[in-house]
Amino acid sequence: MTYSLPETRGRLTPDRPLNDLTWLRVGGPADWFFQPADHDDLCAFLGALDPNVPVFPMGVGSNLIVRDGGLRAVVIRLGRGFNGISVEGTRVTCGAAALDAHVAKRAAQAGIDLTFLRTIPGSIGGAVRMNAGCYGSYVADHLVEARAVTRDGELVSLSPDALAFGYRSSNLPEGWVLVEAVFEGAAGDPEALEARMEEQLAKRDATQPIKERSAGSTFRNPAGYSSTGRADDTHDLKAWKVIDDAGMRGATRGGAQMSPKHSNFLVNTGGATAADLEGLGEDVRAKVREQSGIELIWEVIRIGDPG
Repeated sequence: MTYSLPETRGRLTPDRPLNDLTWLRVGGPADWFFQPADHDDLCAFLGALDPNVPVFPMGVGSNLIVRDGGLRAVVIRLGRGFNGISVEGTRVTCGAAALDAHVAKRAAQAGIDLTFLRTIPGSIGGAVRMNAGCYGSYVADHLVEARAVTRDGELVSLSPDALAFGYRSSNLPEGWVLVEAVFEGAAGDPEALEARMEEQLAKRDATQPIKERSAGSTFRNPAGYSSTGRADDTHDLKAWKVIDDAGMRGATRGGAQMSPKHSNFLVNTGGATAADLEGLGEDVRAKVREQSGIELIWEVIRIGDPG
């Protein structure tokens, strides 16, 4: 795709491969890759960019399959200047590029309970966009305000109501770039909060393939909510359970596999293409549909053109 781009103080890179920026290590190039210098630079760039040029905001690639043909768009990735974390009272303000785990740890040190973020892979921008959550808590339960740059370059504030959060969803308009979020958490003892996070990490490490190339949970739970972590948690409508029931734990296609350790984790065992990964996911969806009549919904975002 040929188009002209406005001048910027940030960094613009043409034909930037995206495979090394995703946790699954697959994907073709973006037409342009933009790393803004700061908020003003991002606003000015989007304000001057042809409105017909597609824009895709990208976090750390933890929940993403970029197809092998790449992306006909300007991919925007926030870095330094967008990852600060500050605390005032029981509120934590953080840049969209701040890692979820770092926000949870900084909050705990200040005696604020945002522990649910500790085991969620990725950055705050993606967490807000997807209403990330686990152990019965979600972004929607703690978000006070989010700030975003619109497709035409305006910096706006968004309330939780405006984002209309659902299970693994929000109505953030396409092309808007989240730049900051304010969370509020309950007060707690820092040592107790740290101990809780260590317990959560141990549970995650025992049940998930954290050393493999994966993108976290592949499909949303058909039940419509995350695991609570409680002893009375039920599993009948968990994604991993219906995948198991369909006989797809450990299933493979090319270099892609549904993890034998956790069957809702799609992993690149080495040399997988994006087509392998997405194709295996569709195989799983078809088998589950055939076995139980349940229509699994992708949680992993898939973008770009086929190879």
